[in-house]
Amino acid sequence: MKIIENVSRRNFIKLAGITAGSFALGVHLPLTKAQANTLAEHQINFFISFNDLGDVSIICHRSEMGQGIRTSIPQIIADELGADWNKVSVVQAKADAKYGPQGTAGSASIRSHFTTIRQVGAAAREMLEQAAANIWQVNKSAVSAKKHFVYHNKTGEKITFGELAKHAAKLTAPDVNTITLKSQHNFSLIGKNVKQVDLDNIVTGQAEYAQDIELPDMLIAVIQRPKVVGAVVKSFDASEAKKVKGVVDVIQLKPRKLPAGVYPLSGVAVLATNTWAATEGKKKLSIEWDTSNVAAASKHDSKQFTKQLKAQVNTKGAIVRRKGDVYRHNYDEANTVEATYSIPYLHHAPMETPAATAIVTSEKCTIWAGTQNPQWAQGMVAQELGIPREEIDKIELNVTLMGGAFGRKSKGDFIIEAVELAQKTNKPVKVVWTREDDVQHGFYHSSSANYFKAQVNGQGQVDNLIARTAYPPIAWLWDEQAKHPSDSQLSLGFADMPFELNSLSLEKHDVDSYVRPGWLRSVACINNGFALGSFVDELAVKANKSPRAMWLSLIGSDREDNPSSDSFKYSNYDLDYKDHPVDTKRMKSLINLISDKANIEEELPSNQGWGISFLRSFGSYVAAATKVQVVNNKIEVLEMHTAVDCGIVVTPDRVEAQMEGAMIFGLSIALMGEISVSNGAVEQNNFYDYPVTRINQAPKMFVHLVNSKKPPGGIGEPGVPPVVPSITNAIYHASKIRIRDLPINKVMEV
Repeated sequence: MKIIENVSRRNFIKLAGITAGSFALGVHLPLTKAQANTLAEHQINFFISFNDLGDVSIICHRSEMGQGIRTSIPQIIADELGADWNKVSVVQAKADAKYGPQGTAGSASIRSHFTTIRQVGAAAREMLEQAAANIWQVNKSAVSAKKHFVYHNKTGEKITFGELAKHAAKLTAPDVNTITLKSQHNFSLIGKNVKQVDLDNIVTGQAEYAQDIELPDMLIAVIQRPKVVGAVVKSFDASEAKKVKGVVDVIQLKPRKLPAGVYPLSGVAVLATNTWAATEGKKKLSIEWDTSNVAAASKHDSKQFTKQLKAQVNTKGAIVRRKGDVYRHNYDEANTVEATYSIPYLHHAPMETPAATAIVTSEKCTIWAGTQNPQWAQGMVAQELGIPREEIDKIELNVTLMGGAFGRKSKGDFIIEAVELAQKTNKPVKVVWTREDDVQHGFYHSSSANYFKAQVNGQGQVDNLIARTAYPPIAWLWDEQAKHPSDSQLSLGFADMPFELNSLSLEKHDVDSYVRPGWLRSVACINNGFALGSFVDELAVKANKSPRAMWLSLIGSDREDNPSSDSFKYSNYDLDYKDHPVDTKRMKSLINLISDKANIEEELPSNQGWGISFLRSFGSYVAAATKVQVVNNKIEVLEMHTAVDCGIVVTPDRVEAQMEGAMIFGLSIALMGEISVSNGAVEQNNFYDYPVTRINQAPKMFVHLVNSKKPPGGIGEPGVPPVVPSITNAIYHASKIRIRDLPINKVMEV
């Protein structure tokens, strides 16, 4: 199958919903076998189109939630194309299998497709250059594209892209193997700060989010969902709810048996002409819930659950990765560090809560939603409405901007709710989640426990290490018998431990699930990174070494460390290991960089301290340093740094913003993040009891970018994991209080 080809203007208009172009180009990205089996023969992922004036339209097939992907993908294409950035417009793709995978998750949009995205722009450039060469009757090597013109290298003559587009449209797209990509030193846009394409609309309030959708005759729906996962409606009384002015109807949602995947479970919806009426009507519902089928979940207590997890990891588990035999070693208690760490359930808490609008007719279903995975949601809707796969074009899913997501909006439950209610009412319906709905009915980062044990030898080094982990796996959403994380999940900061040791044993435990787990920004790297970063600091204290020295000692020699060599199936974040090896030299360089830039070895007052940590995740290397002050058991975070080596940086400002966001996100987790559960119900309601970092808690922040020629890694998630332990380590060095159980506000004032 050809990778790059011409695309008819008709198909481009159909897919993009924009004015016809003179020249359109598509690209097929390599698909996994599973994807190839489920998608049509030709998988169109990106399109670029020129109109007669030479303006360029680029379809972005990934979803924008603040990370800047609507800018970065077109920026890459425009650079290879030789385009003038001021003449580039971006169109958000709708859900369509022709684009190939559209999921925006795992920090994968750039790291997985960087070369192919470049090839799209380069192919279009070569076609424009060939068209100009034909006009001037010279070889293509005699011309070059730059700033929206193709120049005759010898005479200086130039032709605009607009003039050339109609000629280029008649040419055959080049074979991908013949395309010449720019050298990094010739990049004109990649690596430069460019204006976000949607910035003006966001600042002026013209950007459209899912909560903004308004349609004629539309009803607003607010839903009372079960507090216990899997509970169903036994009976309900809506008489008082219907008395509220503006309430039009009250409808029971269909119950769904576990495992329900990412579908909604059950509930009662109040539909009204406005949000206030729907919310007030919901308050007046009287519902009796049946929990007989989920008796264990209805008794779930998160505090007891954490105790159970901590007890489990203090016993031997199933081997994940082993080198040598750590259990033959006799541990000297005086020189041994043994520690157990825990993290509670955590929630995404995006500023924009989930929302979706749907219209369902006998011919078509139209949806507007902020979703991280448009095609997954589209497939769920098809199943819900009984639409066969070959007719999935009957479902039009328009992707809006998202006011934050962090993994929550990868699930399509709220979209299905809107579709079900629209079908039942024969009206447009917008489902709105209140903040309380969002906090109490989410897909939570799993509560977890990690155990570490190692001995420091006479030279202050570590030779042997035991590590264990236990937490409910995300696979439980689809399989109630799933009790431990997959190899892919275990690859997230646990089994990929890059230490040069004589022996190690990495182990896992089986765990039951009682709330719905989900992907939260950096996923299992949160708990694994917290435990690992904390333990390294504890080893440094035991060895009387600086944290920097202990990290460098544990990592050891310069090498490519492959966890698969110890009989573990390492996923490497679905990256080719040849392009993205576990490079210990890059690790050590970054640890030295953060230590130097933050000046962590400076002399400080006795109540101040620096903490550092590091984790490689999603193909990128990130180190964090935090300085805190502790006065009368109250913490003040004074300064935070992150250093990141993510390979080639596409948009420096966006990378810096993601790192700054990661520091704020990590602060929220470390200081205050906790979802607690009693009798199966989430106890938190809103920001007053599930707080996020406030302005007065935010310190001075610094980001240090490594200039690299390596292939790009991810950036949305890797900043979070090292931030959390850098904070708790700093607290120890300022107060001698060691935080092993999060959040910090359980034992200190924040």
